[in-house]
Parts: sequence; structure tokens; C-alpha cells
Amino acid sequence: MLPFYFIFRSSSWIEIAIGVMMILIFFIAYRLTFLTSGWVNYVWVGIAIAISIAMTVVFGFVYFALFLAFMVGNVQNKVGFFILYGVLVLTTIATVNIAFFTQDELFFSQFPFVLISVIGVILLPLNSYNSKKRNKLETQLEAANERISKFIVMEERQRIARDLHDTLGQKLSLIGLKSDLAGKLITVNPETAKKEIQEINQTARTALKEVRELVTDMRGTRLKDELVHVKEILNAAGIAYDIHGASTLQHTPVLVENVLSMCLKEAVTNVVKHSEAFLCEISIEQTSKEIILHVHDDGIGLSSETDLEGGNGLQGMRERLEFVNGSMEINFSNGSSLTIRVPVVIKESKEE
Repeated sequence: MLPFYFIFRSSSWIEIAIGVMMILIFFIAYRLTFLTSGWVNYVWVGIAIAISIAMTVVFGFVYFALFLAFMVGNVQNKVGFFILYGVLVLTTIATVNIAFFTQDELFFSQFPFVLISVIGVILLPLNSYNSKKRNKLETQLEAANERISKFIVMEERQRIARDLHDTLGQKLSLIGLKSDLAGKLITVNPETAKKEIQEINQTARTALKEVRELVTDMRGTRLKDELVHVKEILNAAGIAYDIHGASTLQHTPVLVENVLSMCLKEAVTNVVKHSEAFLCEISIEQTSKEIILHVHDDGIGLSSETDLEGGNGLQGMRERLEFVNGSMEINFSNGSSLTIRVPVVIKESKEE
């Protein structure tokens, strides 16, 4: 409604008709800039800038420049953006100065709003451009993480296939050969056949034990393996990292190590998604009483009590730690610091 108010202040119907036509053309051009690409997009942006200049000089309406600020901020080509941004800022400042000499007292009376509009024209395109660029990078990061996850799954399947082949393949082949041999010897040499059957039984038990150990290892994620994945994620996100401490835990049950690995993964995921950090520091310390995992970043941290209580996967981390009597502390001074403590439980040896 505001541009029409400025137009209908004119006494000439010709000026009013021209002004209304320029408004309609401006919004058509504004809409088409979001629907077109390439040189056609730049043509419509140029038309919109020209109309904004005319509206400022003729009718004293400078606020189309704010629409143009958002419009230019959506241009993702770096060279095109800076060219249009420079043209927009220069033409806006020039036309505002001209309007101070060509317009009446109404233009002077709205000087604070004109000043705010000029500041908006300077800042809004940069903010919009950077926001679009960051969203694009985050989308690419998510796609990269998804590809990495698929590669990890493929590698894990191949590892499982190799382990099953090495574990069961030889044992089952041996069982098959000894079964055939026992079948042939059972009438000729019963004592030898009995020994072969005993060896078949022992081989089957050994194979069963190896399968159980394999399944146990598959159920848990080792901390040293998770650290490799964490490095890949931080590298993909462009975040520097400093990892120190013991990556291999001593005498630690698989369940405890799996919980620590999942908490580390969730903590680093939060750093990548929410912190806007440049550096992530990870330390692992194992004492005689507890295991301490510390994750610190130099980012912005969480912004509210709601985030602290239940957001960003923190609640899930607390629930996992409850199973192993662990605890979690969070501190938001100089970035974000997450400290996880898990009491040491001595793992029983195989002999025991």
C-alpha cells in the first residue's frame, strides 16, 4: 500500500498511471528473478533496479531498494552477486542524494527511515548471500556424510563377509571332510571313527565360540574406530581438531566402550550442526577409577534451557550413560565443553 500512497500524492493523472504501471512491472520483475536463471535473471534484476531509481527520484519512494536487497542476496554466482551488489548500493546512495534536491518536505521528514533503508541495502544482501551459501554448504555436508555412511556400511559388510568366510568356511569344510571319513570308518575301524566324531564335535564347538565372539564384536563400536569416523566428519565440515589421550581402552567391557563411542559420535555431530566452531578438541583419559571423555569446541554453544534439557541428542546421551552408571557435565564458557565420566569396570578374562 505504501508505494501507492506516494504515487497518488501527485496531481497529474499521467504520473499516477505511470507510477502504478511501474509498481506492477516491479513486482512482476521481482517474482521472475526467483523463477529464472542466467542472463535472463540479470535482465529482470536490472529492470527492477531501474524502476527503483525512478520511484525514488520521481515519487520519493525509496523502499523498493529493500526488496532489491533480498533479490540480489539470492544471486549465488559470486561475480554476478558482487556486480549487482555494487550497482545496487551505488545507485541507491546516488538516487537518495538526488531525491533530497528533487522532492518536497515529506522526503526530508522520513529521513530516519531513508537512512535505515540505505543501511539495509548495504547489509541485507551480504547477510542473505552468506546465509544461502552456508545452507548450501550444510546441504553438501549432509550429502557427504550420507555417502560416507554408505561407504562405511559397504566396508562393514565386506569385513563381515571376510570374517564369516575365515571363521566358518574352514571349520565347516573340515567338519564335512571328517564326517565323510567317519562314515567310511564306522564299519571298518569304529575306534578311529569315534575319534573323528569327537574331533567333529570339538571343531563345531570352536566354530560356535568364534561366531559368538564375532557377533559380540559386531554389536559394539570400538572407540578407536569411532575416532576415525569423527576425524572424517570434522574434516568434511572444515573444522580443525585436536585429539589426544588413550584411544584404546584397557580392560573395558564392549558395552561401556560402545556407549562412549555413541556419545562421542553424538557430541561431534552437535559440534558440526550447531556450534559454528573452528576448532574441536577431544581428550580421552582412563584412570584406575573412571574413564573421562572431554569434547570442547570454540563455537556459540546452545542458546536456551530447552536445548540444554532435551535438545541436540543430549537426552539420548544421558539415557545411554545411565546403563553404565555414567554422568555428563556441560559448560558453555568460551564455547561448549562436554565432559563424560564412566566408572571403570574390570573386564573378566577369558579364563575366568
